[in-house]
Amino acid sequence: MNASSRYRSVFSPGLFAGQVIVVTGGGSGIGRCTAHELASLGAQVVLVGRKAEKLQQVQAEIAGAGGKASIQAFDIRQEEAVRAAIADIVATHGRIDGLVNNAGGQYITPLAAISAKGWEAVIHTNLTGGFLVARECFVQSMQARGGAIVNIVADMWGSMPHMGHSGAARAGMVSFTETAALEWAASGVRVNAVAPGYIASSGMDHYPPEAGDMLRAMRDTVPAGRFGNEAETSAAIAFLLSPAASFISGSVLRVDGARPQVRMGWPMALPDAQVRQRTAVRPFDGFHLAQTPRVFQDGGEPND
Repeated sequence: MNASSRYRSVFSPGLFAGQVIVVTGGGSGIGRCTAHELASLGAQVVLVGRKAEKLQQVQAEIAGAGGKASIQAFDIRQEEAVRAAIADIVATHGRIDGLVNNAGGQYITPLAAISAKGWEAVIHTNLTGGFLVARECFVQSMQARGGAIVNIVADMWGSMPHMGHSGAARAGMVSFTETAALEWAASGVRVNAVAPGYIASSGMDHYPPEAGDMLRAMRDTVPAGRFGNEAETSAAIAFLLSPAASFISGSVLRVDGARPQVRMGWPMALPDAQVRQRTAVRPFDGFHLAQTPRVFQDGGEPND
């Protein structure tokens, strides 16, 4: 854990001053990290999730670091709940300038064993819920004022074995991103996506213990030779929300260490620890409250 008491962003202080940015799934993992970074850059962050206690904890963390955050606890899969919550955010803050559509989840199961109920649960969380939140942010605020949306997808290029429900939903979200970028451009709204690869995040803590060996071995399939971290994902999100990305819309920014380029039969040489510390590829340790996922705690840091 970084000993610093504040987020160490690469972006200019005050970059998002005066802006209201909604972060779904803001109670943990990438969402929590992103909320911290945006708040450190001056944004009024609205933390969204189903469990108020988790959101309150992150809200207290942000306040302790001098940032501003409010919470909205609701289920993004429930249309009326989404509509009411976005209306409350607009009534309270006057507008929504940015949306980080981060909430999601999946479980490890081969396609043949996925029930219709399980399939629908993942599709509703990773696709339908994201659509509902984005639609209401657009209709209730961004259509009249403009804004930026970043949808969080995943490294699903070339398939997601044993998580086919998630792969299908993420691919759908990429298509939604491209369509929304086209349809909403006339209102001054940009819509992009960030696709994290293998990120050492608390999201790994939701997988069963028997998946530990597989999770720990994943870094050896990444050309960069390491896991990414939450701060590296958050930096990509902040960039796409920023004015520097004003001519970028309908795009997907991958944060994956070139993982989808791996080819069977190619003699991939992984960089050693010394090479991984070179300036261009050294892990970016920006999040002052970063925590090592439990799956790595017995064996040290994920990139040792």
